[in-house]
Amino acid sequence: MSPNLLDVDHVSKTFAGMGLFSRQSNHAVADVAFSLQADRPEVFTIIGESGSGKTTLAGMILNSMAPTRGTISFKGRDLRDIRSRRDRLDFMRHVQAVFQNPFDAFNPLKRVDRYLFSAAERFADCRRPEDRAERADDALRKVGLSLTEVRGRYPHEMSGGQLQRVAIARAIISSPSLIVADEPVSMIDASLRMTVINLFKMLRDDLGVSIIYITHDLATAYYISDRLIIMQKGKVVESGDARTVLSAPKHPYSIKLRQAVLSVDDAWREDPLAEASPEPAT
Repeated sequence: MSPNLLDVDHVSKTFAGMGLFSRQSNHAVADVAFSLQADRPEVFTIIGESGSGKTTLAGMILNSMAPTRGTISFKGRDLRDIRSRRDRLDFMRHVQAVFQNPFDAFNPLKRVDRYLFSAAERFADCRRPEDRAERADDALRKVGLSLTEVRGRYPHEMSGGQLQRVAIARAIISSPSLIVADEPVSMIDASLRMTVINLFKMLRDDLGVSIIYITHDLATAYYISDRLIIMQKGKVVESGDARTVLSAPKHPYSIKLRQAVLSVDDAWREDPLAEASPEPAT
């Protein structure tokens, strides 16, 4: 059995042409390969502009769509073999998602705490109401909230930053091994983005959770990432240690991305993000 947490083995995804007269296929992802080790939690970042294939790749990792070619394995098991309801629930216990817009992730007519209690019952086997409440409160406290603050509230009664933290709390209720975070800060006020980014660092460092962080934001990628890949039109054009790649990109597309974001040049030169959220001295 593979010792890795996740193996993406030369994966491609092709969609058929849309429309009655269209025969041109869309090669959304082309021959992407990387692995995450089970014994080394990390933030692995997928960088790309809209249309680069990064969200399609995330969907395949989450097993919501199958690759056209190649395989994706989680803890040595091919995701195509996960078919029964029991197997799907077990996979979801270990692999959770955090999406771009927190307001789209919650029904506006449903109280937020219901989602937390449901996750605790479904993925953490909390049968008694008091056990579900305790599990939800524990997860919320890890992201800087509490059940007292959240109980009975609807999504519109919370800020985007608060709601995204609730989404992260829901994701960690099951004690997952992997979280796939697809543009998790792009819809949040700039002043709150570092709060969410630092939560992912906490999940990695304190809880041992690996994060696949999907973004077009090079500044946050530089701050949070251990390793990364840069995608263009479905293909990986550059990969490696995050700071090495982002400090001295080699591929013309990677260089263009860096040059297009002037604030990132300042971030790489002076690292103001680290100053904004200093880590304890050692």
